[in-house]
Amino acid sequence: MTYRRAAAAAAAALTALSLGLAACASGSSSPPARPKVLPPTGGPSACSTRVASAPRLGQVPTALVTVAGEPFGVVTAARGHWAFVSAPGGPSGGSVAVYQTGSAVPRLVRAIPLPAATLPLGEALTPDGRYLLVASQSGAVVISVARAETGRPNAVIGRLTSPNGLEAIEVAVSPDGRYAFVSLESSFKIAVFRLHQALTRGFGPSDFAGLIPTGEAPVGLAFSPSGRWLYSTSELAVPAVGGQGTLSVISAPRAETDPARSVVTTVHAGCSPVRVITSADGAVVWVTARESDALLAFSAARLLSDPARARLADVQVGEAPVGLTLVDGGRRLVAADSDRFSLRGGQANLAVVSVAAALAHRPAVLGYIKSGLFPRQMALEPGGRTLLVTDFASDQLEAVSMAGLP
Repeated sequence: MTYRRAAAAAAAALTALSLGLAACASGSSSPPARPKVLPPTGGPSACSTRVASAPRLGQVPTALVTVAGEPFGVVTAARGHWAFVSAPGGPSGGSVAVYQTGSAVPRLVRAIPLPAATLPLGEALTPDGRYLLVASQSGAVVISVARAETGRPNAVIGRLTSPNGLEAIEVAVSPDGRYAFVSLESSFKIAVFRLHQALTRGFGPSDFAGLIPTGEAPVGLAFSPSGRWLYSTSELAVPAVGGQGTLSVISAPRAETDPARSVVTTVHAGCSPVRVITSADGAVVWVTARESDALLAFSAARLLSDPARARLADVQVGEAPVGLTLVDGGRRLVAADSDRFSLRGGQANLAVVSVAAALAHRPAVLGYIKSGLFPRQMALEPGGRTLLVTDFASDQLEAVSMAGLP
């Protein structure tokens, strides 16, 4: 049995066990109903280890900076020259590193220690830039950006916590700043929090608004520009079908009041879809399908009106893509080919993709940029001149100049 098939079988067994335990805990003999999963026309992207052939982009300048503790998430402040990197494996058990940016090489300014037993992973800034949320444990740690930038004490101002939530991995903040959403990878749920209430009235149990049901291992989260829709990826459908994962569309207003019934539609999205973003106008939803070695594009409108025909493009990239971001004014997309499972012949790198070619079903990978080991998350500095990448397995923050892109 291959690694991928073994992983899928183990995941399916874990799904069945988890659902059984949930049913026992609730006193019911059957799991809660979940939205029907609709496969796009032509079938979902198959699990694969086949990667796209493309030239090495040796002309793209990069710089590597050592980070203590397996860097995971990275975000950049909209104002000033600051970047925040979550490091779950630091010597103190977890921290957020603060970097001064704006030059070719980011400079470490300080590290913000986090409470004991914190495992900081994905990050998000509030729309006003005043607070940094870091996914951790059953919710998120909230940090004052001003205190983090200036080194003032008590930068950590509170925690959002969900009952029985497990393995928080990504966090998203609604465009109005009032709610926070955290994917709980081992709970098969997305936690909803009343962020504005916590910031104005103090943190407490009433901040928790409820849970959104998902497929197995929910990870990626992204809002539509309007804030009306939240997109979420899950690595496996429930029930599991051929190793395929899902992309769900969630009504954000409904999630704030009735999260258990807020999922509008769910479609297959290749094998192990892990991250999701939208185009600037919200018309296209992009997903990395890690174990399909593919980048998928969906029509946001069709996901609502005709889900089975929402798939717009299926682009083979490098080995095990994870993070993704749009650059060059949305004309290019960069995918972090993690080579997470160190397959023979695999290589970690950054795939540069032409958006126009991808949507026109033409060869779209323009080339590969050398990276450190297991590139995971990415953030574009203000102005779009430099892309920051966390290289998780080589303990590095990579700064990539966008000037050299083809």
